[in-house]
Amino acid sequence: MRIAILSGGTGWHVQDVLRAASELGHVAAVVDFRSLAAGVEAEPQPLAGFDAALVRTVPAGSLEQVIFRMDVLHAAAARGLRVVNPPRAVETCVDKYLTNVRLANAGLPTPPTHVAQRADDAFEAFGQLGGDVVIKPVFGAEGRGMQRITDRELAWRTFRVLEHTSQLIYQQRFVAHPGYDYRVFVMGGRVWAAMRRIGTEWRTNVAQGGRTERAELSDAAVSLALHAAEVVGCDIAGVDLLPGPNGELYVIEVNAVPGWKALAATCGLDVAKEVVRFVAEGG
Repeated sequence: MRIAILSGGTGWHVQDVLRAASELGHVAAVVDFRSLAAGVEAEPQPLAGFDAALVRTVPAGSLEQVIFRMDVLHAAAARGLRVVNPPRAVETCVDKYLTNVRLANAGLPTPPTHVAQRADDAFEAFGQLGGDVVIKPVFGAEGRGMQRITDRELAWRTFRVLEHTSQLIYQQRFVAHPGYDYRVFVMGGRVWAAMRRIGTEWRTNVAQGGRTERAELSDAAVSLALHAAEVVGCDIAGVDLLPGPNGELYVIEVNAVPGWKALAATCGLDVAKEVVRFVAEGG
């Protein structure tokens, strides 16, 4: 099988997929999102010659460029190419607000969240959220750009800066947690592995210095992770579950392009091979 690895570079995960595909007897090739071109009743036909496509990373770009890249995936899927994850799932999960909406509408627990364009609206919501919030970029990963704010003056200054730089103001009520969360790797309606990420501060992301250990999940946690992946339409997902002060679990994020470097090492699983098998065998 010929598998396209859609990416914005050739980093560790891309190399891991190339290695796994070769060992399993498949032909994989890296296709840079930024090189895509398409014709309508004309050439070229994007991703022609491939049997399946794996979305590995989505590089930054202008609004037009990002929309076009997703349009190409939609067009490829419409003509029968297996695209993992489906473009609609990628579009949902790259947007924290839309993910929150889908989760909440499905009745899944997610922290109270407010998104505003104006500092005045955000400042009013800051009080309504309890005066202890986490500011996040709507599009972002690995804990980058996150800030916990408990001071009203700092909140006001931060909101004003975000408004003046034409950024959305995304704030989420801080959940008092025990210093760790869970990253759950879901694929094909099954939990394959899970790890506990233990932070050195309130953030638990491995990219921010957190350490990991293998985790055994409760039936409730497994069910919650599977439901979260299903709600956003992901065949493959990294679901982040955060324990609250009373042991309740919140879905913090669903990642449609999850990393697995730490997970593979922590859980002793060749994740790349399982991903390639899933893509090649159709789930």
